Amino acid sequence: MRRTLWGAMAIASPLVLAATLSAAPAGASGPPWDREGWRLVAKESFDRNLDSRRHPWFRDGDGPSSPYNVDMYDNDGAYFDTVGGPAFREQLAKTKTYRQSFTFGKRGWLTAELAARDADGDGRPDAPPTLTSGKGVATMEEPGHQAGVVIRSTRDLPAEYRVEMTLRGLDFGGERDGLWDYPDGRINGYSPEGCKTNFPWASGGDFSRPECEWADVRTDSNGFYYMSIMDYEQVAPRNNVFVHAHRKVAMDGYNRYKYDKSGLRYCNPETGEYEPYEAGTGNGVNALFMTDDRRYATMPGTEYLMESECGFAKGGAIVSAVDMRPELLPDRPYTFAVERRGGAYTMEMSGVFAHVGQATFRYTREFVEDGEPIWHYNQKPEEYDGRFDADWTWEGPGGTLVDRDTWPAGSAYPDRFMIGDPHMNFYEGRAKVDDVRLYVPR
Repeated sequence: MRRTLWGAMAIASPLVLAATLSAAPAGASGPPWDREGWRLVAKESFDRNLDSRRHPWFRDGDGPSSPYNVDMYDNDGAYFDTVGGPAFREQLAKTKTYRQSFTFGKRGWLTAELAARDADGDGRPDAPPTLTSGKGVATMEEPGHQAGVVIRSTRDLPAEYRVEMTLRGLDFGGERDGLWDYPDGRINGYSPEGCKTNFPWASGGDFSRPECEWADVRTDSNGFYYMSIMDYEQVAPRNNVFVHAHRKVAMDGYNRYKYDKSGLRYCNPETGEYEPYEAGTGNGVNALFMTDDRRYATMPGTEYLMESECGFAKGGAIVSAVDMRPELLPDRPYTFAVERRGGAYTMEMSGVFAHVGQATFRYTREFVEDGEPIWHYNQKPEEYDGRFDADWTWEGPGGTLVDRDTWPAGSAYPDRFMIGDPHMNFYEGRAKVDDVRLYVPR
């Protein structure tokens, strides 16, 4: 099912849409940020000082004893032993992972998770990311791609909820003034110094290569997660392969450097027609509902269900539903929200978009619609009967590995939201985030 608010109404009367989203219904009591049909239960406006540099870094040794241990796709997971062979352990030993984790907000309802690597062996993270706030806005700063920084919910989200955030600054790649190679020397948002690769995590290939001979991330992609719902508790930066196996729904930027092939495309919301990726500015928002089918043969990414003003697409080229205009920030902010209600997820994005100006778009899919489930939608065992269970098999220099029961009966997966960059081997830049809010049905 597809539900949208856009087009002539959004162009001719943007204030009408804004009013439906920002004001409480007539006669309703409660905080001024209540939404129609929703009651505000937690909020963070970043008016208080926040500085991650005041918190200690600690070594994460991975393995079963680590609080960040989840499954075979972790940073030291058996998946990489399989596809990389003995060379993976040799490469992994060359770098150590350090983390920061601290709660903030009223009753600690939010958690900051930061991670970075120590390659020179001095016991300190290299080019560590930071999370700070000032003048009512939080800045997520990531000077190096071998790191990550996210804001997540500390506890499981309710059975039904709406979670949203306001974006006031974005510098994680994409074209600027029509250029992928910026005047300051950066390439798609990455600094020009040194080599920048996806070392030491990949879905295949020769793991024994020197670090600088791995895939160049500068000329691959940069990006940012505006709002994603994950399926496990300890949401934190990890390798990109792990992240692709654990999303339920996601609104993110995937900004491909000078990309002119057929694997990505834009929806023009004014015409309702798909356009090639190079027709946009590389600042698209991908609104992805994950399903149980495997998208990739050699890595555990789940297939995409993509709704846009151009219709519905399953798999194939990734669809950017809209093209943002980050040069208008902070004066014209964007709002991103995810709702879980009535047996369905809804993704919503509001702001100034190419072709249509100020608009709001909403896309809804039921937990199971037309035979397609949303990956790991069940928060409780009784919500799911096991019909989409499967085994995933991986082969490589390290032998054969089977991930059994990827979605069995009796399973349960909490909803935890995530904002930021969760990839410890991709993405670099800065973003400004404001007004994170959680609602429950009124």
